[in-house]
Amino acid sequence: MITKFNTGKKVLIAPLDWGLGHATRCIPIIRLLLDSGFEVIIAAGNAPKALLQQEFPDVQCVDLPGYNIEYTKDKRLLPLKILWQAPKILINIYREQRWLQGFITTYQPDIVIADNRFGLYSKLVPCVFITHQLSILAPVKWIQVFIQKINYRCINRFTVCWVPDFEDANNNIAGQLSHPAIRPAIPVKYMGMLSRFKKDQPEISHKFKYLFLLSGPEPQRTLLEEKVMGVLPFIQEPCSIVRGLPAIQNTIEVPDNCVVYNHLATDALEQLILQSELVVCRSGYTSVMELVALHKMALLIPTPGQTEQEYLARNLQEQGWFATCNQDDDLLKAIHIALSKNYHLPRMQHHLFEESILTSVNTLIKQRLH
Repeated sequence: MITKFNTGKKVLIAPLDWGLGHATRCIPIIRLLLDSGFEVIIAAGNAPKALLQQEFPDVQCVDLPGYNIEYTKDKRLLPLKILWQAPKILINIYREQRWLQGFITTYQPDIVIADNRFGLYSKLVPCVFITHQLSILAPVKWIQVFIQKINYRCINRFTVCWVPDFEDANNNIAGQLSHPAIRPAIPVKYMGMLSRFKKDQPEISHKFKYLFLLSGPEPQRTLLEEKVMGVLPFIQEPCSIVRGLPAIQNTIEVPDNCVVYNHLATDALEQLILQSELVVCRSGYTSVMELVALHKMALLIPTPGQTEQEYLARNLQEQGWFATCNQDDDLLKAIHIALSKNYHLPRMQHHLFEESILTSVNTLIKQRLH
C-alpha cells in the first residue's frame, strides 16, 4: 500500500528536452506527487513544456530553455556533431545552474528533481538526478572513458541519483547501461520501472494492425517519418501514426486506411497502443519501459548513431523481448519478420517506483529539516 502524504511541500521537476522521453517518464512522478499532497512546479521548454502542460493544465509550469541538441542525417557524423555542440551544452548547463539559484530564492522549493539536467544541483536544497545511463557507451573506447568520467563528475554534484530500473543485475531492462561495475559516489537508488500507463490493463481487441510512434531529435524524427510514409502505400491493413509533435498544428496526408495524430495525451495513447497489434518505434528507454508495462509486441528502430538506443535494441532482441531493425533496412520486410517471430515479454512489476519515490522524497525533506 502506498503511503499518502498531505505535506504541502514544494517540488520542482525538470526534464531534459533531448526527445520527449524524459518528459513522458516524468508524468507518473508528477502524478504521484500531486496525489500525495505535494505542490509541483514544472520547469521545461519547447516540446516537453507543451506536452506536460497538456497533461497537467492546472500545474504551474515555468520556462526553462533546453539544450536544443541537433542530430545529423549521417550516423557516422553524429559523434562529431555532438562534440561540436559541447560548448553550447556546457553553456546551457551553466545557465540552468544560475537559473536554479534564482528559482530557489523566489520559490523556495523543498526538493529539486532533474531528469538528466546536469545544471540543476544546489547545496541549498536536496537535488535528485534521474538517469538510466550510468554507463555511457561510445563508438571509441577512449571517448567512452572520457565521457564516463564527466558523467559521474556531474552526477556527484547532486544529493541522490534515481535509476528507473530494477537493481537485480540479472533481471532488469537497461542492462549494462544502468548496472555499471562502479557506481557514482552519491547514493544510487533503483526505483523500478517508470510508466505513465495504468497497470494491469485488460486485453482489448485490435483496431489497428500497426502503430507507428515517431519521436526523437531532428532531423532523425523526420527521416523516420519519411521512411514510414514510404511504406504506407504498400500496407492494406488499418494503421495509425503518432508523430511526436505536441507543439505542432499542421498535419500530413496519409492513405484512407491510416489515421494520423501529431500528439496524444496519455490515456488516448495508451488505448491506441493496446488497440494495435504491432508497435513500430524508436528504442528510447522510456518507450521500452512503456511497451514492457503494456506487454506490447514491438519493432524497435534505434536512432542512427545513438549508441544507447542501438545497445538497448540489440540487447532486448537477444533476450527475445522485441524485434529490431536499422533505419536503413527494408521496413516492410522488417515488419513482416517481426510479426512472424515469437517474442516473450516478461511480466515485470511496474508499480514499485511509487513507494520508492515517496520514501526517497520524504527522507530527503526530513534530512533537510534536521
